[in-house]
Amino acid sequence: MSPLLESYAAGRWFQAEDAGQPLLDAVTGQEVARVSTTGLDYAAMVAHGREVGGPAVRKLTFHERALLLKEVALHLGQFKDEFYALSFRTGATKRDSFVDIDGGIGTMFSYASKGRRELPNDTVVLDGGTEPLSRNGTFVGQHLYTSRTGVAVQINAFNFPVWGMLEKLAPAFLAGLPSIVKPASQTSYLTEAVVRRIIESGILPEGSLQLISGSAGDLLDQLGEQDSVDFTGSASTADILRKHPAVLERGVRLGVEADSLNCSILGLDVTPEDPEFELFIKGVVAEMTVKAGQKCTAIRRAIVPQALTSAVIEALSARLAKTVVGDPADESVRMGALASLGQREEVRKAITELRRGADVVFGDPDHVETVGADAQAGAFLSPVLLKAHDGASEPHDVEPFGPVSTVFSYRTTEEAIALAARGKGSLAASLVTHDPRIAREVTLGLAPWHGRVLVLDRDDAGESTGHGSPLPVLVHGGPGRAGGGEELGGIRGVLHHMQRTAIQGSPDMITAITGRWTTGSRREVGEVHPFRKSLAELKIGDGISSKPRTVTLADIDHFAEFTGDTFYAHTDPEAAAANPLFGGIVAHGYLVVSLAAGLFVEPNPGPVLANFGVDNLRFLTPVKAGDSIAVELTVKQITPRNSADYGEVRWDAVVKNQDGENVATYDVLTLVAKEQALSAGQG
Repeated sequence: MSPLLESYAAGRWFQAEDAGQPLLDAVTGQEVARVSTTGLDYAAMVAHGREVGGPAVRKLTFHERALLLKEVALHLGQFKDEFYALSFRTGATKRDSFVDIDGGIGTMFSYASKGRRELPNDTVVLDGGTEPLSRNGTFVGQHLYTSRTGVAVQINAFNFPVWGMLEKLAPAFLAGLPSIVKPASQTSYLTEAVVRRIIESGILPEGSLQLISGSAGDLLDQLGEQDSVDFTGSASTADILRKHPAVLERGVRLGVEADSLNCSILGLDVTPEDPEFELFIKGVVAEMTVKAGQKCTAIRRAIVPQALTSAVIEALSARLAKTVVGDPADESVRMGALASLGQREEVRKAITELRRGADVVFGDPDHVETVGADAQAGAFLSPVLLKAHDGASEPHDVEPFGPVSTVFSYRTTEEAIALAARGKGSLAASLVTHDPRIAREVTLGLAPWHGRVLVLDRDDAGESTGHGSPLPVLVHGGPGRAGGGEELGGIRGVLHHMQRTAIQGSPDMITAITGRWTTGSRREVGEVHPFRKSLAELKIGDGISSKPRTVTLADIDHFAEFTGDTFYAHTDPEAAAANPLFGGIVAHGYLVVSLAAGLFVEPNPGPVLANFGVDNLRFLTPVKAGDSIAVELTVKQITPRNSADYGEVRWDAVVKNQDGENVATYDVLTLVAKEQALSAGQG
């Protein structure tokens, strides 16, 4: 008997006492493993996540969490050969496995990088600036994101046993949530192998990752207000989840990625001689055959100009005829098996339904020639291409989750957009065109119905990741029948898991709560210039108030001549006087900023190592010859870097004129040594 997969629950590996149900090799039909959760204590898992995993993760800063994700990704990279060997048994080719295994690990790396670059080295995220709530500025508001205190449950489909888990785990972990992973049983042996390698590494805090190998049992009954569920699978199962009391009555957050009849549109501008025609053909065939079409983003509907319908079908058929089907471990094979014999039957049933509104123009659902494998013992299926009848509804309603696509004809751009919308909401669409006008019209027509739109042409094809590749930096999700969820999307995917709260209070209280200096808060202007303080010595609110400096006409003339910026407002008195905004010669904005730097900079070698930018620069009041300016510089935010001997300091800079009016406001960004010893060595 094959081994019984284990769950990782409440700090230990759990194995059911019964024999479990068999999981079969998609290629040979042989038993790979058995699966059961009989006796698994789901309540203990949820409690362990909340009481052990959650506090351990939440005490880490975003940067510390990101570094752990990087360690996990590096660790998993050592076992890719092991994962690939198991992936072949799911029916995946080497190319398919790359998308799943390397794609999942790559997503971990991406979130590790973005977490350190775009999130603070803190445990809260500020959402925008402060909102003034009173006339005198003593009462302000600030939105911020904090970690929820529950668990993130992920329920995944069978088609991506590695990527499906890691793409949900990474943003949830960054957000401070422990995860409970429930993979689809059919390919759970691969998920279990990956989780086992993560757990044995000891990189992640205990309780931050748990695994259910088998049925979810009464897991949802244990969830409450602070918990969330992210589900990938069928629309019918999603409907069951939406009606569960945990969601309806207890406010469990539910994210859904469900059925999606994605489309690709060939633009009216394209001819068979254009490179875009070949790009369209390659794209449709790739989406039909990668993972044997078992992708939530695969092209189910190919929408083409009526005049090109025959040419498209002929070209697609010719390319599909070259697709070698068989043992995915064979290097000559381009398409492996479906995940199971049951899945093959589901696809065949879907094709039967589609044939009520479409004709098969390539392939045979009941027969396929295979290389290196038994076509009947394994879950093999021929690629199948159909041509839709005019006005047919079935191809817009039935999703064949396999190597199947249907061709539609259209006459006008408006008709193409309408056909795409009949999918009732999809994860991804692609438009193949070289005409910017068509690109704008179609993209804006598709956007309300799709989570992502790829515009493909000869210019971006060389580096494009293709129609069906979710990217960690872009939103993965879609409206309508696609579920309405938004997984991934860079930091959006992290904030999706967090709680946004509006904080109201005095500037001092908002500063204390957020860790970022708020306008109106206390400033500490001491005898020691803040540029002489190391990162360890600096405090939020430390600042300098400079002496004033008069801006002369000679300064303005010299700056114009030296820089070549001879815009009339700085050089032509008559034209400048006629400008309603200035009423005469004014100083260059960048001259004001340059002079301001001279007012606040401490010039000697010290802890400040470099200035690496300016954010949010605004020029508010013109500076005329004879005006004086002074600067108030305040430490706004301090972000240590875990992997360096320095950190980032954001300074609030306000330039005022002799009347106390704000001339310019901006943030100065510097790198500051953590200790004085480093700065001395640099000197």
